[in-house]
This record gives sequence, structure tokens and C-alpha cells, in this order.
Amino acid sequence: MLLCRHGATAANEMRPYILQGCEMNGPLTAIGEAQARSLAAALSAFRIAGVYASPLQRAHQTAEFIANSHQLKVETDANLRECSVGRWEGLDWETIRTKDKEAHDHFFADPATNPHPGGESYSDVLHRAEPTLKQLAERHQGENIVVVAHNMLNRVMLTPLLGLPLRLARQVKQANCCINVIEWTTDRAELITLNSVLHLD
Repeated sequence: MLLCRHGATAANEMRPYILQGCEMNGPLTAIGEAQARSLAAALSAFRIAGVYASPLQRAHQTAEFIANSHQLKVETDANLRECSVGRWEGLDWETIRTKDKEAHDHFFADPATNPHPGGESYSDVLHRAEPTLKQLAERHQGENIVVVAHNMLNRVMLTPLLGLPLRLARQVKQANCCINVIEWTTDRAELITLNSVLHLD
């Protein structure tokens, strides 16, 4: 399984960084499209049996570049959408820390179990996404597939494979249009490659 993050959006390019959960649904920027083309070119050497993506525009648009190079259609699954960050959507961390300090501190006490206010915890994301990825792996045993998802969803999925507690998921880096290689067997998943960006300029 080639688990990728979508290309850059306007929100990704903003500084300070703002939270882009599952409510913001903008397209890729010109930079994001260039990243997606580079990702598709890097994956063109693989024999790909299926391309799956979050239904959010930024992920689906990235996946289309890959699918088109393999004459495939993108299949979407809502369980691959980004983590819901609730009322923090579109805000930067400094604003959240100063204007919503109690909720900020509660969330960071244990983000694995404490949800974003009005949104999801890391465990919530893991519990909806992991079964979907397992089902895709079982459907495509012995085949290569591409899954295009999101920063936080990818981090949550990869953290246990690194042997880290889920509360540390934010420490796992996921660049736009990175590639993670996961080898699935009938009873386990093994992380082979993390956050590869060698294909990007």
C-alpha cells in the first residue's frame, strides 16, 4: 500500500499554519498540482491495481493525477477524510492557545482520547480509518494500491506502526504529496518507507 498525502492547498501555504480539517474543501494550488504531477510520475513505474482517496477535493484531485496515469478511476471513501477539528477549523495554533486556552490545554493533555472541541480525537480517526485500510489491503492481497489521504489521518495511521503512543501522532511528519509504503499481511502491517519526498523538486 502506497499511502500518500494530498498536494498543497492555499491553507497549507498560509503562515502561520492554520488547521485544515474536514470542513475546508479547497482545491490544490499551482504548487499542489505540480506536486501531484511529480507524485504521479514517481508512481508510474509501479503496477497499480487501485487508487483510493478521501472525498475531499484536495485528496481526490491529487489521486486523479495518479489514476489517470494508470487508466484507473479514483474510488472515494468517507472514512479516509481528514480529522475533524471542530471549531478550530481555519485557526492557527497561537490563536487557539490564547483565545481557547482551556480547550487547547485539555486537548493536548491527551489528544489520543480528548477530541478537538466539536471534532474528533486521534482515536476517533484511527477507529474509522484503520478498518477501511485493512479492507482495502485484504481486497488487493499481492497487489499495489495507492491511497491518498491527509496529514493528520496519515499520522494517526502511521504512529502505531512506528511503535509510538497515539498521543504523539503530531510528531510524525507528512509532507504534501509524500509517499509512505506499508506492507500488509493477513495479520499485521509493517511500515517500509516513511514520508518519502525524493520525487518532489
